[in-house]
Amino acid sequence: MEKRRFGRTNHESTVAIFGAAAFYEVSQKQADQTMELVISSGINHIDVAPSYGQAEMRLGPWMETERERFFLGCKTMERTKKSAHDELRRSLDLLRTTSFDLYQFHDVGSIANLDLITGKGGALEAVLKARDEGLIRYIGITGHGLGIPDVHLEALRRFDFDSVLFPINFVLYANPDYRKSAEELLAQCVKRNVGIMAIKSIARGPWGEGQKTNTTWYRPFTEKSWIRKCIDFVLSQPVTGICMAGDVSLLPDILDACNKFKKVSIQGQKELLSTADKFEPLFE
Repeated sequence: MEKRRFGRTNHESTVAIFGAAAFYEVSQKQADQTMELVISSGINHIDVAPSYGQAEMRLGPWMETERERFFLGCKTMERTKKSAHDELRRSLDLLRTTSFDLYQFHDVGSIANLDLITGKGGALEAVLKARDEGLIRYIGITGHGLGIPDVHLEALRRFDFDSVLFPINFVLYANPDYRKSAEELLAQCVKRNVGIMAIKSIARGPWGEGQKTNTTWYRPFTEKSWIRKCIDFVLSQPVTGICMAGDVSLLPDILDACNKFKKVSIQGQKELLSTADKFEPLFE
């Protein structure tokens, strides 16, 4: 599988990054089978968070024995110094590790949230202290929604983050305003040597009133041909890699698409974007 440098960390991450949201509610047996697939596929980067249900608990036994295989990123949705300090240490305990390669402020969806994190007594103070103590190496920020690229751009003005994580998919990119701000964020990240992870790469749209047939909170593309088109599109952007969807049943086809990735030409991207109006955007 192709590897790309994860910004200034200089880690050569596989373009498929295991998104442990897939372990939200699975048995340890199912998690073990998935981790065997992750390891046999050569994936070397994991993204996990306390808000991902059982994920930290399910990953813990594997990190205890296989930690050196992976660049391990975790997250916090806490916004104050004390609460972020406590959550970081709980995550270390659950994941049975002594440090994280990357620790991210999770779901920073507004400037108000950013103000809390970066202000006096905010979570950034705890994370900087943890970095000084050797508990983490790099600091990142993540978000979901149409306003995220602009929030992340402001975040980069306030602090020199090492990574960003935000949504990229062809349906979303058909929104000209979102695409403009996303491309501005990507350009700034490339200029600053910031690692870039894409999420929602195979998002087809919201579930709406329909019955949920996957464990992802959005309706995903499930056909192999569409998964391949989606991933080829996202990996043709200047990103390090994609965080795989939060459904273990989709991982084999996503891995196959990542292994077979072929860059899409500008014309090919335009042709795919022209089909986006057949689908409902994930964010309004």
